[in-house]
Amino acid sequence: MTTTSVGVEFVPSFVQDAWWTPESGVTGTEVRDASTGDVLAQVSTDGLDLAEMVRYGRSVGQTELGKLTFHQRALKLKELAQFLNSHREALYELSHRSGATKIDNMIDIDGGIGVLFTFGSKGRRELPNSQVVIDGPAEVLAKDGSFIGEHIYTRIPGVAVQINAFNFPVWGMLEKFAPAFIAGVPTIVKPATPTGYVTAAAVKLIIESNILPAGSLQLISGSARDMLDHLDYRDAVSFTGSATTANLLKSHPNVAQGGIRFTAEADSLNAAILGPDAVPGTPEFDAFIKSLVTEMTAKAGQKCTSIRRTIVPTERVQDVIDAVRTRIEERVVVGDPRAEGVTMGALASLEQLADVRAAVQEMLDAGGELAYGTLDSPKATMQDGTVGSVGDGAFMSPVLLKFADAEAEAVHSREAFGPVSSVIGYKDLDDAIRLAAMGSGSLVATVATNDPETARKLVTGIAAHHGRVLVLNREDARTSTGHGSPVPHLVHGGPGRAGGGEELGGIRSVLHHMQRTAVQGSPNMLTAITGVWHTGADRNFDEVHPFRKNLAELKIGDALRSDLRQVTLEDISAFANETGDTFYAHTNQEAAEANPFFPGIVAHGYLLIAWGAGLFVEPAPGPVLANYGLENLRFITPVAAGDSIRVTLTAKRITPRETDEYGEVAWDAVLTNQNDEIVATYDVLTLVEK
Repeated sequence: MTTTSVGVEFVPSFVQDAWWTPESGVTGTEVRDASTGDVLAQVSTDGLDLAEMVRYGRSVGQTELGKLTFHQRALKLKELAQFLNSHREALYELSHRSGATKIDNMIDIDGGIGVLFTFGSKGRRELPNSQVVIDGPAEVLAKDGSFIGEHIYTRIPGVAVQINAFNFPVWGMLEKFAPAFIAGVPTIVKPATPTGYVTAAAVKLIIESNILPAGSLQLISGSARDMLDHLDYRDAVSFTGSATTANLLKSHPNVAQGGIRFTAEADSLNAAILGPDAVPGTPEFDAFIKSLVTEMTAKAGQKCTSIRRTIVPTERVQDVIDAVRTRIEERVVVGDPRAEGVTMGALASLEQLADVRAAVQEMLDAGGELAYGTLDSPKATMQDGTVGSVGDGAFMSPVLLKFADAEAEAVHSREAFGPVSSVIGYKDLDDAIRLAAMGSGSLVATVATNDPETARKLVTGIAAHHGRVLVLNREDARTSTGHGSPVPHLVHGGPGRAGGGEELGGIRSVLHHMQRTAVQGSPNMLTAITGVWHTGADRNFDEVHPFRKNLAELKIGDALRSDLRQVTLEDISAFANETGDTFYAHTNQEAAEANPFFPGIVAHGYLLIAWGAGLFVEPAPGPVLANYGLENLRFITPVAAGDSIRVTLTAKRITPRETDEYGEVAWDAVLTNQNDEIVATYDVLTLVEK
């Protein structure tokens, strides 16, 4: 870091694979310790060439990432996750300065590393070891099969600019970076100023690992200023923050008219609904209270997924207030996260504290009343263990508001982004659904009930207003990841006020960084483009059985066509008796003839598949190690006694494993009869030596 003339270091940016700080004499925005108010650093991007960052990402980043397949990128994410996992203690220590407790750090830092692990795994399991993703089956566009079409995904040719909020400086970066990296799109990350120094420390570790290709990741520490001016339809922007800022960015000409891919995750007045059956003393009531208090106090309530509206049966309002009070008083200790026993830290800054207090006051003025907590400065446990005045720390008491009028506008429109929730009562389930919808779109809602019909009605009633719904009951209370914890496997985002965006959701988020294109052409051309054999494309029938070829020798289109094998009535009866599959179509001529699908007794489909294996198998030991399944099996034409079948087997898809001495081969298998009518189609999956 560079020291300024006043002796306060700058949080550095990482630009074009080098660290950058402003020139001497520049004064930036001060960043302070959330608990003590001590100045930690300052932030500025004065003199930073944002256009060059974009150019570097589009050129060097795109080129270097383009040298890797999906699987190779996924393995680098796994390697990076392992590296960060072994260095996370340093991030914990630094993150405490932002007001984050040990549990908060697990959510942010461990959670972010967990995203890398998840995408490192899913990228290898669910994507091909190539650079093109096929979306759906091919469509035949000509009767003779010479002209077909299908959809493919290829990476966008620009950069992914990721603008993050202050509350999750590590997770917020990594949950956006991981899918972009898998897709092969370079990232420019811009963290929020109050906690950007934690993000910078994480980036420093990432760079020191020397795992990522050049240009994969750049960091802006400070204002992104005119960044959108330098972006166009080739690029993507992913924003997390306030709805006001999101709307401002959406109105930028390069977004509104220039085609920048823009997704936002914004303010959200998330709800938790207590079912009528979840009365005090039930596991559902206890789980509901635990979830509510957790969401009020984790990250000091500074979570876009926190519960802001607690919607309960009118007769349960006081029960909920009493239970929340008891749990907070028994379990919540406000103070410096570095002090022993503290469970809720400070807000990220004094400015944030002022904003939250002002929002609560507005809600009080709009008809709310304090059911628990205070707007006065609480007694806080300081780093040395003393309890007393908060000094310059951004500490706040958990606050639970109560509104007699469940339809009060402030409940459904004003968010206090801190340890604050509001309790309102509902008359019946329809009323609860209506109240939940008044949030005008939210990231997540919880429904606590053990009654299936209540769960069905509430979830189907509110689902379209939410990006995610958690159903909490006695069966999953202990294993649930929680109301406020997005998981990388499932979509994070929501409609309306929540921004209308979508992040995570497994491979879905990778595809957000890719362009879906309809491609039309001959089977040979689509095979060449996708690396997957298409019906109608050339086959290679040579003298070497394809099962005698290892992955280095096997080529897409290598094929085998077997001789015919006749099916007899004795074969069908023997299979029926041996397996116990005596379905009438295989055993009763009169009943079979009465069935509109069969000409009489027909062979079992699984008998035909088993015979198909016998027709294409190469029995001697060789490169094929195992058959591990079938996919897409369809029976087309019945086979009666006296008919014959043959199999045509074609190497359809070859997927080498990066970490093993073998890979997967999918074989297109087609069973036909003596008249060349298709009997069955399926894919045979094998493991083959490299």
